[in-house]
Amino acid sequence: MIVTLTMNPAMDRTISVDRLAFDDRAYILSSNDSPGGRGINASCVIHSFGGSTLAIIPTGGDHGERFEHSLNSCGFQVATVPIRNDIRLNLTITDRHGLTIKLNEIGPRMAQLEIDDVEKAVVSRLDQAEWLALCGSLPPGVPSDFYARLIARAKAKGVKTLLDTDGEALSQGIEAGPTIVTPNQQETERLLNTVLLTKTSAIAAAKRIHTLGASTVVISLGSRGAIGLMSEPGLAMWEAIPPRIDAISPIGAGDAMAAAILWSLAKKDEFADALRWGVAAGTASAKLPGMSFASLEQTGEVYQEVDVRQIQL
Repeated sequence: MIVTLTMNPAMDRTISVDRLAFDDRAYILSSNDSPGGRGINASCVIHSFGGSTLAIIPTGGDHGERFEHSLNSCGFQVATVPIRNDIRLNLTITDRHGLTIKLNEIGPRMAQLEIDDVEKAVVSRLDQAEWLALCGSLPPGVPSDFYARLIARAKAKGVKTLLDTDGEALSQGIEAGPTIVTPNQQETERLLNTVLLTKTSAIAAAKRIHTLGASTVVISLGSRGAIGLMSEPGLAMWEAIPPRIDAISPIGAGDAMAAAILWSLAKKDEFADALRWGVAAGTASAKLPGMSFASLEQTGEVYQEVDVRQIQL
């Protein structure tokens, strides 16, 4: 089973407008609310692909109540941890030309007892987990080494870990030695204080992240695909190049990529194939409007067009 943790969930409101322009009005064509957060999104994709998943989520307040209600028909297991404050409302605004603006609230401040309850909820389910995915930002009040602590607890139980976050939580989490880390281009640039303008710079970045502690590294480069590095049984690297598409909404594509990689690895696929599935899922989801995720069938069609090449080291 793949257990996901979303420490900072949100009600995601996706608004479609006719045209986005500064200092001018835009007319709303449609508005849709759905439960969101990187871990929840990953569980949705894994479940839709036929994988077994459990999502752990701290929720509270009016948004949290709507969040839980929205998950009643999700089809996969959900374990909620009550917190006092209201969870976030995130806004994504897209126009018919594909221009997107994303506005995220910071999230509720969590008390130490609530943080401890989340940790207990995760640890109590490690015995049934093959993978633990630690996803998204940490809300105020949660120490930046929280994911690192959970990685250590999972490793002690023989559970593999995926880390998908940003900032100090990413930096300290990598030092704890996760099985796989999946930063996007911007997260990688912030982590390493560098700029990824070329494939060569992305390859160098993946190697640096590996030396910091991650066994396997996947750097998402948006429409350019992804660079993947694995260190076992020996150091090897691949690039996965997607087909050209007319992207409608790239929001959530990174979540789909991480989820598909996990799903594929849980099936015991080779890493290069998992990377191919990940890039296919991200690309297929970017072709859909709003916060939508491609089905396994849609992803499989794109999978056939993803070019995976081994990089000579």
